Amino acid sequence: MPIEKNKIEGSLMVQGTTSDAGKSLLVAGLCRVLKRKGISVAPFKPQNMSLNSAVTLCGGEIGRAQALQAIACGLELETDFNPVLLKPTSNNQSQVIINGKVVSQLDASRFGSIKELAFDSVLESYKRLQKKYDVVLIEGAGSPAEVNLRKNDIANMGFAEEVNCPVILISDIDRGGVFAHLKGTLDILSKSENERIKGMVINKFRGNIDLLKDGLDWIEDKTKKPILGVLPYMIDLKLDAEDGIKIPQEIKNGSNKSFIKIVVIVLPRISNHTDFEPLLANDNVDLSYTRFPDDLHGVDLVIIPGSKNVRSDLNFLHDNQWTEWIKKHCRYGGKVLGICGGFQMLGNYISDPLGIEGDVGQTTGLSLLNIETELEESKQLKNVKGLLKITSSNETAINGYEIHCGKTEGIDLNFPFCELSDQHGGFYNDGVISSDNQIIGTYLHGLFETRETTEAILSWVTGKKENAQDWNTIRELELDRLADMLEENMDIENILSMITLD
Repeated sequence: MPIEKNKIEGSLMVQGTTSDAGKSLLVAGLCRVLKRKGISVAPFKPQNMSLNSAVTLCGGEIGRAQALQAIACGLELETDFNPVLLKPTSNNQSQVIINGKVVSQLDASRFGSIKELAFDSVLESYKRLQKKYDVVLIEGAGSPAEVNLRKNDIANMGFAEEVNCPVILISDIDRGGVFAHLKGTLDILSKSENERIKGMVINKFRGNIDLLKDGLDWIEDKTKKPILGVLPYMIDLKLDAEDGIKIPQEIKNGSNKSFIKIVVIVLPRISNHTDFEPLLANDNVDLSYTRFPDDLHGVDLVIIPGSKNVRSDLNFLHDNQWTEWIKKHCRYGGKVLGICGGFQMLGNYISDPLGIEGDVGQTTGLSLLNIETELEESKQLKNVKGLLKITSSNETAINGYEIHCGKTEGIDLNFPFCELSDQHGGFYNDGVISSDNQIIGTYLHGLFETRETTEAILSWVTGKKENAQDWNTIRELELDRLADMLEENMDIENILSMITLD
């Protein structure tokens, strides 16, 4: 018998056997399923480690996955959805963001102290969400079977045991060894943790499910846990990726069509690469990602993305022939777009007098714009809207958000990319358009999420009118498609009954 919506209260946590097992999208899809059933639901991730983040209305910072999940719930972004965000600045150090604000830098040897530093804030955020919403859907991080991390865990079973919430376990069959992943994870957990897991989900299955039946029967018999669903591989799903760069699934070709060829440079500390996923939805764009400039031909636009360590990534450009390649690209009429850290790299130099991102010092930029940047301790976190200055009418609307630690000055700022207002009531210009109209630099993330801005930038690249898709509309349709898939392939009523157990 179906569960009545007014009886559903509590929480449910999704944990994975590995990173990228499908936790983020499963939570997003379940959020949309519950929203469509009229249930008040919110997402929650106790601790996230990601260089992709979003800005809340109050000017806080959370992971992009939780931003997508909030959209699935129909909610404005809140820092309580992701109270702890770790943003690696190097292989040995990470910036710690609690309740949306930077509070510390931790080196790898001190990661174990995160529980002492942040767990109270995690629990307080969770309790606030419980009071505001009927259901809280929680996403774990990585795997709960990392025995070396168990003592100080606040992201998986450490959290689930503290708040006494049920858990479902998801594993990716496309990686291979799915039954070993599920059985091995359960075997490693303690007795109480094992009992907390109420069911399992297999993700990214391709083929005839009848061929999987013997394996499903075996894993259910060995673990005494039900399989709650076998999810098909949605290879064409157009939604923001949490961590991995979303590589186009097919190469565009055809003699009768002219594509706008765009290359995004994959910096070692690339951040907010989700900025470019909306471009994949446009049939007139051929988007690719590359780390090195070898064998690049016919590129219309090269994009230098954001970075969590701008001076280090700027040195990467210098050391790998990108500086020479970009300048040659400009000499032959190609266009360049620098976003956030990429904007800073376009200037004469970047200085870090306080050691915000590493050693104190100064690094020579690409010198394509007459600007200079100094990194500062305070971080700019803003949601903005305004008008573009690259169109003849100056009336094209733009929306986006800022996440950066630098202040940029220089005479080229007299030729701004756009004029903006932020959520604090401030009005100001942003970015630069070069005098030869070949280079744009801007601090704004999310440029390609609205159709009008995307069309204006693509038209700037080609010099003719270009059409584009609206990413926000696509995202809504794709969230509904994801929810439809879950309702078709999962035991939703059983899952709803688990939520009531909290």
